[in-house]
Amino acid sequence: MYSDITGVILAGGKSSRMGLNKALLKLGDKKIIEIAVDLMKSIFPEVIIITNSPDEYSFLQLPLFEDIYKWKGPLAGIHSALINSKTEKVFVLSCDMPLMTKEMIEYIINYESDKPIKFCEAAGYHQPLAGVYSKSLIADIENIISSEKTNDKSFHQFLKNVNAEIIYPQGLTFYSDEIFFNVNNPVDYDTILKKFLKTE
Repeated sequence: MYSDITGVILAGGKSSRMGLNKALLKLGDKKIIEIAVDLMKSIFPEVIIITNSPDEYSFLQLPLFEDIYKWKGPLAGIHSALINSKTEKVFVLSCDMPLMTKEMIEYIINYESDKPIKFCEAAGYHQPLAGVYSKSLIADIENIISSEKTNDKSFHQFLKNVNAEIIYPQGLTFYSDEIFFNVNNPVDYDTILKKFLKTE
């Protein structure tokens, strides 16, 4: 257990491509958000959820915090996590990555680096919504997020401008592209549902 890092689940998106709250969709006998909670609880003694609809997640009985800058994308969620966490670092996990593993999270955490952000380049993309962030980033995030032009591109621009550690996990024995699979739309949900049915 990593008592010096807070486990953070980002569940604040609008799920516009799905048409309903994807975090509450079921895979087997659990909701996607419950899969994320169980995983994070197995690694971190302190787990919090960042969401702009806290009433939907009260059943999880975890600390719930809203974005301070509303509807400004994932960067706003990370900002809220850093503001509200009791630890210097947080591990952020998006709620829509139900195939993420304990081994991968621990590998990212234990990867040696003195940079304020650590995340993987995997499955052909940067994967910043499964990574370590430090409180030293708060001022930089606020400078970007307070701009009226903030959007998802701002997040990727921020990652380019800060000193981020990019990890390449492809050679690891436990790695597969599927670990970083995102459930963003009905087709993704159908795909992941079939995977779950096969493994049960």
